[in-house]
Amino acid sequence: MNLKQLRQFLVVAQEHQITSAAKLLYTSQPPLSYNMKQLEKELGTKLFMRESHGIELTDAGKVFQRYAKQIVSLADNVKEEVQREQAGTMGTIKLGLMSSAGKLIDPTILQSFRQYYPDVTFELTEGNTFELIKQVNSGLIDLALVRTPYNALGIEKKTIANDPIVAVFDDHQYHLPMGRLDLLNFSKQPLILYRRFEAILNDGFAQAGISPFYAVKCDDARTAVLWADLGMGIALVPKSIAELYANHSLRVIDHPRWATKVQLVWQKGSQLSPITKKLIDAL
Repeated sequence: MNLKQLRQFLVVAQEHQITSAAKLLYTSQPPLSYNMKQLEKELGTKLFMRESHGIELTDAGKVFQRYAKQIVSLADNVKEEVQREQAGTMGTIKLGLMSSAGKLIDPTILQSFRQYYPDVTFELTEGNTFELIKQVNSGLIDLALVRTPYNALGIEKKTIANDPIVAVFDDHQYHLPMGRLDLLNFSKQPLILYRRFEAILNDGFAQAGISPFYAVKCDDARTAVLWADLGMGIALVPKSIAELYANHSLRVIDHPRWATKVQLVWQKGSQLSPITKKLIDAL
């Protein structure tokens, strides 16, 4: 039994005649009749009965017709989906995200992507940069939006956005100038350090001849912002995180090296689906 036989059976059942069915199928009567008899032989039952006005389905034939329609429809759907997958018009993209990633992706890009590829689905995984890179390298996700600095081998990357480090503080307690801040503005101020950026910050302070006072050190930028809101010091964190979580003042710092990059990463040499490649190109 094969799809060709099932399609032929459905046409014969529809036409109630071998002759007209053969014409629709662009074949001759003998091979079509032979295929129908082979189906009956394989199933061990009669599918057709001859009536004065043509061919009718037996009760077994009606049952077989119902299932044949489902099988043929499923086969057609599978073929269509596979073709669309290969053409890059549908599929599932497994994307890893940092909590602050949404602030850094141009929403119009994603909206346009959705309009062009409405059948694409996303499976999102949230985590920090190191967790997400590990999942990329393990093949658990296709892509991830992560933040520098990080050390990772075996990945490809594309920079999506630059995210400057800013100062977050309670302006009732800490009186800093309006506008852009200079590193000298942080001299002798209690600072809240997100440890991941310690090397970047220390390099900048060293170049400016400043010995920073880190009143608080922590391992999460959101915690740094929270403690700044509590008046415990001035947090130095990426702008996207400050905009998401800070309740007090935010100042841009006039030091271009104090910035991180948000990058799209994927496993080097991995077989990405066509639709995943299109998302990389779009971003």
